[in-house]
Amino acid sequence: MKSTSISLENQAVSYIDWKLLGIVLGLLIIGLVSLFSATGASGMEDSFNRQIISIGFGVFGALVLTFLPPNIMRYTSILFYTGSILLLLAVLFVGEEIYGTRGWIRFGGMSLQPAELSKFGVITMLGYFLSSKGTDITNIRDFSISAIIILIPFSLVFLQPDHGTSSVLAALFLGILFWSGFSQFALYFLISIPFIIIFSLKGFWFSVSGVVIFTAITLFFKNKVIYKVLLILFFLGISYIAPNIYENLKDHQKARIETFLNPGADPRGQGYNVIQSMMAVGSGGLTGKGLMQGTQTQLRYIPMQWTDFIFSVPAEEFGFVGSSALVLLFGFLLLRTLNIAYEADDRFYSVASFGIFSVFLYHILINIGMVLGLVPVMGIPLPFLSYGGTSMIVNFAFVGFLLNSYRNYRRKRLV
Repeated sequence: MKSTSISLENQAVSYIDWKLLGIVLGLLIIGLVSLFSATGASGMEDSFNRQIISIGFGVFGALVLTFLPPNIMRYTSILFYTGSILLLLAVLFVGEEIYGTRGWIRFGGMSLQPAELSKFGVITMLGYFLSSKGTDITNIRDFSISAIIILIPFSLVFLQPDHGTSSVLAALFLGILFWSGFSQFALYFLISIPFIIIFSLKGFWFSVSGVVIFTAITLFFKNKVIYKVLLILFFLGISYIAPNIYENLKDHQKARIETFLNPGADPRGQGYNVIQSMMAVGSGGLTGKGLMQGTQTQLRYIPMQWTDFIFSVPAEEFGFVGSSALVLLFGFLLLRTLNIAYEADDRFYSVASFGIFSVFLYHILINIGMVLGLVPVMGIPLPFLSYGGTSMIVNFAFVGFLLNSYRNYRRKRLV
């Protein structure tokens, strides 16, 4: 009887993905240390305390999701999606506007950001639909339904306007399309557009280089020649049209694009945040200035250094060594998430897990890219590090889902 009890305990332990939990714990520790440093000298200790509370809610939510039976998890995706849509509608009418975005619903002393919640709703809903019997993403009907599932929240988030979260929804949709067997040539077409636009806005020779590079990549696809020719012509058309469209934009829209292309052009205005964050990263050197010793951080030269530019804090205070360790930890998170998506023998879990992987990847690349001046500033938080209650809770919801997927997979293997 005793040996049976020990066997059951061992099985229960083996159902938990301890590697994923270890990675998340490491990120949380670094995040809390960075947030403490970023807010400690600025009289914003309440932000640190609120982050602790958000983590508490997130852990509770992750525990609930971890132990939900697969069938309940599958069908609650409809509730998650529907609830997020209703909240996105509500925020347009009763939401509070912050930094030009009407994206928060306040109740009591707390706030909720529906756009963040929509990520989890969309991912699980797409997983539910694409795992339905007979569904094929290459079928025009099923693709259209999938597109509608993403377009509804995408449009509502765009209306706030929250272009950063809108881009996240677009990125996760592309990721899920790829994982579900959609045409790689079509995905390449969609992904190449923003890069061709960026190259064309940098100048004539950049534009030519961009067209040459993407044309060369096109030749490796095994599609019909006519499709390749049409795509190359499209690249040429985009490279010609983009600069003309840019010239007709409003001044504030031009300023944001110019900040991305050349942050030094307006060092006291639009480019200030990017320049200061790049200075913070560079001043960290090899081993950093030490905890609470970062000049840019402690003197608050970087606005919103606890949210969008949080990566600059460990980069300055712990240097190249510390920031590299953080990037490596994020790499482990991505690999672990991808492995869970790959191992899942249930299509619902596989598709949704890869959607989570896509969100993590996009957030990490864009946020760190913003700090280094490599991509436009668009208000995308760094997972488990940036301050933000709803964002933190959603990240834990992702972890709970991944743990549920792993648990379901292991239980089938050990039975």
